[in-house]
Amino acid sequence: MHKSLIVAISATALLTTACAAVSDNPEVGGAPMYEDKTIVENALNSNDHTTLVAAVKAAGLVDTLQSDGPFTVFAPTNAAFDKLPSGTVETLLKPENKATLQKILTCHVIAAKALSEPIKKMIDQDKGALPVKTVGGCEFTAMYSGDKIMLKDGQGNIANVTIKDVKQSNGVIHVIDTVLLPES
Repeated sequence: MHKSLIVAISATALLTTACAAVSDNPEVGGAPMYEDKTIVENALNSNDHTTLVAAVKAAGLVDTLQSDGPFTVFAPTNAAFDKLPSGTVETLLKPENKATLQKILTCHVIAAKALSEPIKKMIDQDKGALPVKTVGGCEFTAMYSGDKIMLKDGQGNIANVTIKDVKQSNGVIHVIDTVLLPES
């Protein structure tokens, strides 16, 4: 076989493999999300999740979110963290507040791979309001209107899922516009 044909076939195979890895995943924070990468590996590439990544590192949860899972992470954007009162994020990132930060972050994680359509079916089965228990021991309520899934946290705040079903090798991410907080 001619050398340039072999190079062309190899390049096509590589491009096909790369496209398959992205699949039908939406971009998040201007970056492609790869189904063969972990939640942490993909989050590191999102320009919209730099605060979340810093918080996960400060809380010592990187290894956990790189493990096999499966996990569903409701991932607040930088703008979601910006909605918190001034100084809150900076305070939470301090080493002496690690336990509180861990609690808040693990309130965004479910120990299962939960895609949006099955979530909506469970919401329907629970007559429009599905209680959801998180890894962090929090409980929030999942609801939906039309195609939009919403989560009500322990303090009554509502987070909207803005990007759903971002598949990862160890679970799924749903991007949200508000930080979920445990009951006070």
